[in-house]
Amino acid sequence: MLSTKRFTIRMLLSCLLVLGGTCSAFAAGLLTPSGSNLPALEIKEHKVKVIIEDGYAITTVEQVFHNPHATDLEAIYSFPVPEKGAVSEFTMWIDGTPIQGEVLEKEKARQVYEDQKAAGNAAGLTEKDSFKTFTISVSPVRAGQDTRIRLGYIQPAKVDSSIGHYVYPLEEGGVDEVKHSFWTANDKITTTFSFDLILRSSYPVDSVRLPKHPNAIIEKKGEEYHVHLGNNPSPMESGMQAEQHNNAEIVSAIQSTGSAFNLDEDIVVYYRHIDNLPGSVDLVTYKPEEAKRGTFMLTVTPAMDLKPINSGRDWIFILDISGSMQGKYNTLAEGVGQALEKMSANERFRIILFNNSSSELTRGYITASPENIKTYIDKVKQISPTGGTNVYDGLQLGLKKLDSDRTSAILLVTDGVANVGITRQKQFIELIRRHDVRLFTFIMGNSANRPLLTALTDASNGFAISVSNSDDIVGSILLAKSKVTHEALHGAKVQIKGLKTFDVNPAKIGSIYRGQQLIVFGHYYGGGEATVSLSGKISGEDKLYQTRFDFPEKSTANPEIERLWAYATIEQLSREMDNFGEDTDSKEAIGDIGMEYGLVTDYTSMVVVGDEVFQQLGIERNNKKRLQKEFTAQEQRAQSNTSSQRVDTAAPMFQQQQRPTTRNSGGGAGAIDPWAMLLLLPLVYLGCRKQD
Repeated sequence: MLSTKRFTIRMLLSCLLVLGGTCSAFAAGLLTPSGSNLPALEIKEHKVKVIIEDGYAITTVEQVFHNPHATDLEAIYSFPVPEKGAVSEFTMWIDGTPIQGEVLEKEKARQVYEDQKAAGNAAGLTEKDSFKTFTISVSPVRAGQDTRIRLGYIQPAKVDSSIGHYVYPLEEGGVDEVKHSFWTANDKITTTFSFDLILRSSYPVDSVRLPKHPNAIIEKKGEEYHVHLGNNPSPMESGMQAEQHNNAEIVSAIQSTGSAFNLDEDIVVYYRHIDNLPGSVDLVTYKPEEAKRGTFMLTVTPAMDLKPINSGRDWIFILDISGSMQGKYNTLAEGVGQALEKMSANERFRIILFNNSSSELTRGYITASPENIKTYIDKVKQISPTGGTNVYDGLQLGLKKLDSDRTSAILLVTDGVANVGITRQKQFIELIRRHDVRLFTFIMGNSANRPLLTALTDASNGFAISVSNSDDIVGSILLAKSKVTHEALHGAKVQIKGLKTFDVNPAKIGSIYRGQQLIVFGHYYGGGEATVSLSGKISGEDKLYQTRFDFPEKSTANPEIERLWAYATIEQLSREMDNFGEDTDSKEAIGDIGMEYGLVTDYTSMVVVGDEVFQQLGIERNNKKRLQKEFTAQEQRAQSNTSSQRVDTAAPMFQQQQRPTTRNSGGGAGAIDPWAMLLLLPLVYLGCRKQD
């Protein structure tokens, strides 16, 4: 038996060395009922492949489950919903043959799966649990055997202030206590973990960074960047660790835990474009020869003259002290303390607390003197989180007493999961619209209620930034700080003339802040030259940016764009139902789009059965055909040189302007604004400004 010391060392290493993270009870993992007498099944292999191209990212995850028991079992695997990620592939190996899944109406897909499971036949099912997770059910995992599955999803790849950002979500966030009390997670890979990413960019890339995984192998191969993470340290790495620690016991532990990899921490990849790139308009299309209708993704990377804003503020902190903030509250309190300490003497603050109900810690505005700041930092740190999450009550109290004679900023710090009091999204929207306030959302963690927080953002013409626990927090601060300290283009509109376009989304853009890209999806007929304009107001002055370029009559290189359009349209329909209530037409539209384009939604699921069962049930193999078309296009793109998707080179939309970067944000190395420090937290920032 290991000594206590040796056991402690091995436990620490298994948590800290494999992913550079912490032991988490809430991670993506293979799940079995807690009442079972058998241990959780093993995740034997977990291999991730990511391709980031101009405009979008394609992620495929291949896993092998192993059943070491003498009984056939059902495996249930859960992972967080990636931001704007559309599941497009679910493949399961049946008798050694990979079978692609097909999308059906949700209840029908579940019935097909249950019927096949009851008959003892191999079957798989992928379902979406609202905004929280995708759940994969596989039956049976044969006694003493392995079961292999593959999941694929696509999502837009946005760039902010010349910084690209990709997150492979693994940490679930731990806000659903009921779920986690019922299930037991096995989040450790017992044999092989690999994460391989290929970055292809037509804009020159200066560097690539994984903030939580400094040991990742990053190589530049021609115009591509390749990133690799694995769970087996090389002999050289083990030798270096031995020399560094000079401790044979630790080295032995490193070697023995080399085959374990915990699925409890997000993998975050940043890439930076070179400086001094111009603003640009990029176009990706798909229009096969036989189709009258084409699909486009238009990406506008602005380079506008947005001047810095210099003004003081009142600060209203609305702090979530509910039980779900346990484990996060110390960070919250530390961040609030640092934010208060950055205030100047002419600023004021209020502090609102909420769990089951709300209360005010400060009794009105407090002058930001050193004595007051110290007093309230101590009070905030002494609070212990408990109770439910009445977000509405806290927000309502914080919105009271705004001083119309002063610039105000309201900061709501929460995981965004409202479970007490008013929880309907429509009522949150109505509350925000009763105030002349802009909402800026910083969504941290994979289980936060992103639809609710995004809806509040939309209603107030603010912006949203998702922040993973594995993010580079300093970088996030720099990106966000420049947005609220600079002018913005408000009331932004995009118009396309000279070409028939339709089904365009987003239908309403709102505001564009410094460094933000604008991505527009839509359909078009025909082809030829079009005039594209971006208009809005900066500090009350009308602005118009224009360019001209051709939409192709035929375009076959990017069939994935059809699914991205479909997902963006589903998001828009879902947001409208969240805001105004469910309606039959919208639900049917989401279901129809999901089935036509092979996407897992709140109303559709993807089922895998044997080929003969698909045939017996009369289920057409539409998604299989779509996947084959996409795989062929991906292979062809991989063989060709990366070509630019920029279309405004002849008539630049932004004349003699360079796109902004964090290096020219105007913030320098000076003090960070109080709100920016709260990017260390799950927060929502609501800014009410007199001038903008």
